[in-house]
Amino acid sequence: MEDAPAYFDNVYEDEWIEDEFVKEMIQDIDSSQVISSHVIESPVLGAITPKELSGGVKVLILMLKDDSFIYNMSNCGNDCAKWILKIAEKKDLTVYLQHILRFEGEFEIKIMNTGKIVHNRREYVEGLLEAEEIQDEG
Repeated sequence: MEDAPAYFDNVYEDEWIEDEFVKEMIQDIDSSQVISSHVIESPVLGAITPKELSGGVKVLILMLKDDSFIYNMSNCGNDCAKWILKIAEKKDLTVYLQHILRFEGEFEIKIMNTGKIVHNRREYVEGLLEAEEIQDEG
């Protein structure tokens, strides 16, 4: 899924926004409070709808709620990394990364291009560089 934020705008369901886990993500990433499924209070924009959430939060919500696609993480900044790992604790998750996200601490990520499983930031970066090298050769 290349344009997940636009897709989100057309498919999200009220129940998704009312989920406590989703409310935590919205608060953490966008510093905004869910008032209802239709109203979110943003300190910058005032009262907004879910359609005005950041692209990163929209992709995270889709990863959690809609298994129709493998989502491109290009809309996600480093503040989304911990949430990707939290979602992966709840469900089997495959994502597409075009850039290096700053995952913190210990984790378990399988790099699909190589099959290598990495457990910390150093292994993660080395694994991505290895995958890129293989791609460049192929």
